[in-house]
Amino acid sequence: MENLLLGLSTAMMIENLIACFAGVFLGTAIGVIPGIGAMAAISLLLPLTFALDPLTGIVMLAGVYYGAEYGGSTASILLNLPGTPSNAITCIDGYPMAQQGRAGVALFVTTIASFVGGSIGILVLSNLTPLIVDVALAFGPAEYFALIVLCFVAVSAIGGADPKKNFAMILLGGLIGTIGIDIYDGVERYTFGSAHLLDGLSLVPVAMGLFGVSEIILSVKTAGAKVRQSISFRSMIPSRSDWRRIFWPMLRGSAAGCLFGPLPGTGPSVAALFSYANEKKLSRQPERFGKGAIEGVASPEASNNAAVQTAFIPTLALGIPGTPTMAIMIGALMIHGVVPGPLMIENEPRLFWGLVASFWIGNLLLLVLNIPLIGLWVSLLNIPYRYLYPSIVVLICVGSYSIANSVQDIVVVLLFGLIGYVLRRQGFMPAPLLIGFVLCPMLEENLRRAMLMGRGDISYFFSSTISVVALAISILLLASALFGPLLKSVLIRRRRVSS
Repeated sequence: MENLLLGLSTAMMIENLIACFAGVFLGTAIGVIPGIGAMAAISLLLPLTFALDPLTGIVMLAGVYYGAEYGGSTASILLNLPGTPSNAITCIDGYPMAQQGRAGVALFVTTIASFVGGSIGILVLSNLTPLIVDVALAFGPAEYFALIVLCFVAVSAIGGADPKKNFAMILLGGLIGTIGIDIYDGVERYTFGSAHLLDGLSLVPVAMGLFGVSEIILSVKTAGAKVRQSISFRSMIPSRSDWRRIFWPMLRGSAAGCLFGPLPGTGPSVAALFSYANEKKLSRQPERFGKGAIEGVASPEASNNAAVQTAFIPTLALGIPGTPTMAIMIGALMIHGVVPGPLMIENEPRLFWGLVASFWIGNLLLLVLNIPLIGLWVSLLNIPYRYLYPSIVVLICVGSYSIANSVQDIVVVLLFGLIGYVLRRQGFMPAPLLIGFVLCPMLEENLRRAMLMGRGDISYFFSSTISVVALAISILLLASALFGPLLKSVLIRRRRVSS
């Protein structure tokens, strides 16, 4: 309680309240607009936080993150265009509800479900993170190496899409992450004689290109979509039957979000997909799903917002990002001189508990703001895309240039925007690439430290329970991803032969 009171007193400072409000407001507005997402928004706003206090800057960026999850459902329901990737599941039943004249009810339910899921996620974050820190204090180079390997395997095996493609993206991201001068022996790697590459590539231009520019290119084909339905407050209020239908789905969705949020490679999108599939399986009328079932809106929205909050657990407690957005948050913390990891809560209690308290404040602000401002978000969607997207590209380039006042960073943004577009067109997801870009230098550093401490003996990696368990889980996940489909096909053939 003392820690929470410390955090609350810190979060209630006027500058932190303003930052929290600005973050959730901008995040909601950005989430409403299809094709941008929290990743590009955080990358764009990151340079604006350089002159702020570390806590104030992180509170603002975190507000953008979970605010985007709130706002992303609006375009999903009204236009059948997900504002963020995790809101794609909301389209399945949210858009049919809008076609049935129940868009107001769907928007109101998403706001309530998001608040419930976010609140439960904050409770888990507050209580679980200090417990994880107690365990993480025993981590050394071997343990961190094993944990990063587990993160890579988890992203490849259960991060969606084809595991082989995910692993290829991690390797590509790792190669890009090693660009620059080797800190151990001073050798230049992949610089091709360019002085700009001696310090490596900056995280922000790479992220804005992969997730901002590429998303915009992919979303241009949806230009011209218009909202034809007016939203009144009376039309938003759910009936008693609706309240009965959404109560347990919201709780089950929140539980799924708390489960998948901290896991590397999953995050809000996987949590929302799992919760939707679970509700359809538990429903007595599964045929209603896809035709405007209100449970199909409430459960995934509660799930993705709970996952957003609990995704901070491995980021703050271990310094390991489970999602690309968390990789940006780690970069932001490091830029402000704060090293996330087991010692963060002990060394920076004001920052950690202030951030947790700001989540409560931001969640309440979003509840108050979203319902009255739905009309405003709808009007934003009516801006012609031929004006909207060029403006976003300009802002991305300005934000990238402002980091180091370098024109080369703008070239990096545009280059990685094209790379991200091509990868998506070919079925490769850019998220594993960014995770590899962030974590591979850490993997290399801990590998070298572990080899030095073990004097070249590879058995050093199996000298602790934590590293052995992490490596064992990695092997099991890898074997499941590689041989699972083969085993499944063999079983199907045997059944056909026996029948």
